[in-house]
Amino acid sequence: MPPSEASRSELHMQVRDYECDMGLVVNNAVYLNYLEHARHALLRKVGLSFGELAKRGIFLVVTRIEADFKGSLTAADNFVVQTTFVRKGRLRLQFIQSIFREPDRRLMLSATVTGTAVNAQGKPEIHPDLELALSKLIGPTD
Repeated sequence: MPPSEASRSELHMQVRDYECDMGLVVNNAVYLNYLEHARHALLRKVGLSFGELAKRGIFLVVTRIEADFKGSLTAADNFVVQTTFVRKGRLRLQFIQSIFREPDRRLMLSATVTGTAVNAQGKPEIHPDLELALSKLIGPTD
């Protein structure tokens, strides 16, 4: 079953000069910031705020990132981060993400980001309120 439309988002951004390294390309670590920003934007679509969750003792954490760099963005490049949410079992949350340069839509990076939620005691737990919000993003579960 393909993911629902609600489980997908696109975030348009532009490279800032300070994100580039001495080779005049975006530093590899900066791509992780782009991915995180896009994940947060997707979750905001269903009313999830990282700050509000943390105040309630619900912490979303990344447990694994697998990224394939395909090309390099440079200063002032416009790009789009595509994000798709997929539920992977009871505790794992997964985001399939791609970064495309615009306007040529050249793939710059593809990534799979896996995470979970932990409670204030650091134990993996999907709180019922979080479960309800995530249900609005449900794609396939395996």
